Amino acid sequence: MQADHPQATTVLILGIVSIVVCGLVGPFAWVMGNRVVGEIDASGGQYGGRSSANAGRIIGMIVTILLGLSLLFVVAVVIIAVIGVSTSSP
Repeated sequence: MQADHPQATTVLILGIVSIVVCGLVGPFAWVMGNRVVGEIDASGGQYGGRSSANAGRIIGMIVTILLGLSLLFVVAVVIIAVIGVSTSSP
């Protein structure tokens, strides 16, 4: 019986925390998930837990993309507000 990778559950927990509590954890789940999935694949069947690590990694990807889109939206709103203020002043 193969044991799960020691950090597979950690990646899943980071992914869940990023979507529920703090989106800033999302990139960490993504990067750590990539590493853990790679280590599991390279272990030749010694490690399990690929599905947990992959789920955490995918959640991290989604949250990171949403975080980036939110940041772009905020920047666009600020730019539009600055342009609106500068064109409406006498």
